[in-house]
Amino acid sequence: MTDVTTLPPRTPVDQGGYAAVLDLLRGGEVAVLTGAGMSTASGIPDYRGSDGRRRVQPMQYAEFLADAAGRRRYWSRAYAGWERFAAARPNVAHEAVADWQLSGLLTGLITQNVDGLHQAAGAAPVIELHGSLDRVVCLDCSACFPREQVHAWLAHANPTWSVHSEEVRPDGDVLLPAEQVERFVLVSCPVCRSDRLKPDVVFFGGAVSRELVDQAYAVVERARALLVLGSSLQVMSGYRFVRRAAALGIPVAVVTRGGTRGDEQTDVHLDALLGDVLPSLADDLTRGAAPP
Repeated sequence: MTDVTTLPPRTPVDQGGYAAVLDLLRGGEVAVLTGAGMSTASGIPDYRGSDGRRRVQPMQYAEFLADAAGRRRYWSRAYAGWERFAAARPNVAHEAVADWQLSGLLTGLITQNVDGLHQAAGAAPVIELHGSLDRVVCLDCSACFPREQVHAWLAHANPTWSVHSEEVRPDGDVLLPAEQVERFVLVSCPVCRSDRLKPDVVFFGGAVSRELVDQAYAVVERARALLVLGSSLQVMSGYRFVRRAAALGIPVAVVTRGGTRGDEQTDVHLDALLGDVLPSLADDLTRGAAPP
């Protein structure tokens, strides 16, 4: 599922910034925070372009909770996009980060993404700030189910419902006309019969759990540097860690296309596509001396 049309335009890699990021990694003890730009080369688009403007209006938590109509809008679109979303595979950026973690260069890996591609590339553990789309939870009884199982239930409930769309959005859903949404049949939790089944992710307007935030703070606080990859840092769930690092005097490096909300706290900003930078960093680290 690689769709290069989702990638921002390429730009030359600044060699001074590249050298600074390489030096940070060579020193080890780096905390990594990743955003949607990690997965664009895997065919999953981001919410914003390199200009930082939101291109997609995501599902709001309040809308999902409000009534069955909101949940039908979500699940019809998510059902239509799931197979293409689930077919996405890690790209060279995911593989590079997994290699760094395996080599002991990182204090931890924090992601804002919900696609599981870090783990598919071999990274572990991964702090998933916003959860993962491959799990579904019942909001009434807390029962948890694999997404593939819920997808099968939805297929059984909607045997003649079909849609063909080539555009998958960042949350794995697609845009649908209202008449198709209205014909979609929801399924209920087999434990408590509630229709309030929700993917185990943080919708916009929801909150990241305090436990995950504290785990991520700990990763940053024991790091010698923070490296942000593929994030514009427009939402506080990620930006807070840049602010914490800066407050503690921990250097912050960012590799992403375009500016970020954290530019004032950033020591090194490499404005480039991750696929043009991370494989080269991985090669140079392999050729260089091992970290102390």
